[in-house]
Amino acid sequence: MGSVPAWARVYVACVVLGALVCLAPLSALHVPWWVVALLAVLYAGCERIPLPRGPRAAGAPGREAPKGMGAFLPVLLAGAFLLPPPAAALVALPGALLTRVEQRPRWLRRIWRAAQLAVAIWAASRVHWALGGRNAVIEPHFPYALVPAGAAVLTFCLVLTVLDGGILALAERVPVRGAWRGLFARSLAPVAVHGLAGLMMAVLWRSPYGPVAALLVLLPMYVSCWVFAQYHRERAAHQATIRALVQAVDIKDGYTRGHSERVGQASMMIARELGMDDERVEVLRFAGILHDVGKLGVPTRLLRKDGPLTPEERRVIELHPEYGHEMVRGIGFLGEARSAILHHHERLDGSGYPYGLVGGQIPEFARVVAVADAFDAMTSTRSYRRARPVPAALEELERCAGAQFDPGMVRALARALSRQGWHPAVTADNGACPPAPPVSGRLERHPT
Repeated sequence: MGSVPAWARVYVACVVLGALVCLAPLSALHVPWWVVALLAVLYAGCERIPLPRGPRAAGAPGREAPKGMGAFLPVLLAGAFLLPPPAAALVALPGALLTRVEQRPRWLRRIWRAAQLAVAIWAASRVHWALGGRNAVIEPHFPYALVPAGAAVLTFCLVLTVLDGGILALAERVPVRGAWRGLFARSLAPVAVHGLAGLMMAVLWRSPYGPVAALLVLLPMYVSCWVFAQYHRERAAHQATIRALVQAVDIKDGYTRGHSERVGQASMMIARELGMDDERVEVLRFAGILHDVGKLGVPTRLLRKDGPLTPEERRVIELHPEYGHEMVRGIGFLGEARSAILHHHERLDGSGYPYGLVGGQIPEFARVVAVADAFDAMTSTRSYRRARPVPAALEELERCAGAQFDPGMVRALARALSRQGWHPAVTADNGACPPAPPVSGRLERHPT
């Protein structure tokens, strides 16, 4: 519960208040309560059906599994097409409040989910009824019925986007300019498909075939959602493979244990500050985590050598970006991450390796990882030197900006750190480290 910031709790409370306002006219309505009850029980029962889930984002109440909704969003949208707005909003509450929640605080996440869905469904139903959708469903009039239904789906998707972006900004501290980026575009297509299924349910419900025929619409939706869940399982298997590779690197090079995970975290901070969409942020996190995977091809005696490296030994270590690129070449979903693994030791002035690229020739992901890599190297305690303070590390990055590092990436990291801070872990086996000699012109003992 303590992991959710106070402003995020206030935001959730405001959305809950909005949901209560949407439900307030219920006592004055004359609605077929058996329809409300049947749809609410159906949605609640569907939410209890075990379904493989994709990866969750930590921290925000709004990021609990796919947006609400799984294969059973058509039930909610059918309610929006069949019922007055307050009654349609009521349909979502039992299922949302009883849904499985793994992350804490569970009660807050359930309340957020219920309030978010209630407000979104109320808005969708309001738009649908305002455009005469109720009569179009009862008759039905095609293709005219698609117009109010489409407007309702757009409204539903837009409200969810606005609410999700707010919780991302407040609970996960995503920069405001990037919190809403891409949310609407990514959710519109799947919500539109669910909207068509919901319209089919509503039309069949009002037809002579009745509610039983309407429920058959859920079967193909469940199958499609199950197939999508298998994709997430495969993705999780890839992530487990990546983690195993990183653990192998950490075991081999004990001096930098935990370094890869922190570089991935710093790379994400820079990416979000730059306004990258969620998909690119995730790929960039993989790039940061895997940037040193090529060390598996470097002799351990060189990685753990206490003295200075000979020119020949340095040349061997400087092959690790190429080794890493070869290792991950067959992992298709890494995309741009592969170029970051290969080029994260390039410098803007062309004096880097392996190819001596200059300025804009260096891929964007590689320029991000280079800054994140150097920052963590300076702020982490190693067995041969103590960590530098964050301000000193940023000062060094700024000093090297333009020659070694992309100034835009350095500024993005500084802005992110000013809001979120940085808490590096001790990566050496022994936390009692002797004083280190001054580091000048080089940000790491070995090329990392």
